[in-house]
Amino acid sequence: MPGSSGNGAVTRSTLRQQIADALRDEVLSGRLQPGQEFTVKEIAEQYGVSATPVREALVDLSAQGLLDADQHRGFRVHEYSVADFRGMLEARSLVTDGMFAALAAGHGAFQWQDDPRTAAAIAGVRRRGEESQRAATAGDLTVLIGYDLRFWRELSSLFGNQYLVDFLHRLRVQGWVCTVQHLRRLSDLRGELWSGHSELVDALALRDLDGARSMLTAYTAHSLALIERLAAG
Repeated sequence: MPGSSGNGAVTRSTLRQQIADALRDEVLSGRLQPGQEFTVKEIAEQYGVSATPVREALVDLSAQGLLDADQHRGFRVHEYSVADFRGMLEARSLVTDGMFAALAAGHGAFQWQDDPRTAAAIAGVRRRGEESQRAATAGDLTVLIGYDLRFWRELSSLFGNQYLVDFLHRLRVQGWVCTVQHLRRLSDLRGELWSGHSELVDALALRDLDGARSMLTAYTAHSLALIERLAAG
């Protein structure tokens, strides 16, 4: 029946996304290391599911730049270099510079805070920023990554362009995949991680674009210096 076929497709699509999310978390946590290889069969057995949604999930993650596909050996976690990280930061900065220029010209939700929905959205982003800040200050990398990704996605959504939101989110996920292998070498991350999330939201809410831009510039410099130091050591 048509209904049964549709339900089956929805179930498979949901399972595909769940597997992709679980494997992304495995990579971000460091449990799946750069260069580590695995097959569709191994992942299907691990999660107790059929091969089809697993293969689809792995193809999705390959398209996102987190995995490399090998026709004969299956898949492996993509290995990013420090040079890759520099490129990600440069790309991110170029996009955010353009967004700041547009904000200065009056574009974006931060210019219409009298709208109750916009004010509520900004308050929600700030709460996410406070959660991210607490995790960063405590040096809790696993908690930070989850909150940080949500914070930046929700913050960029206020700009009102979903294409930019998706592009920046993809870069940020790749950035964490690149850096987590280095960060987890430190036994204590307290004082090492950027924790200016709340201050950034406050600056934007006050329309202090110069201050917000300076914070992001300092954040980029801090992130690159930290990863270059850890990679060299």
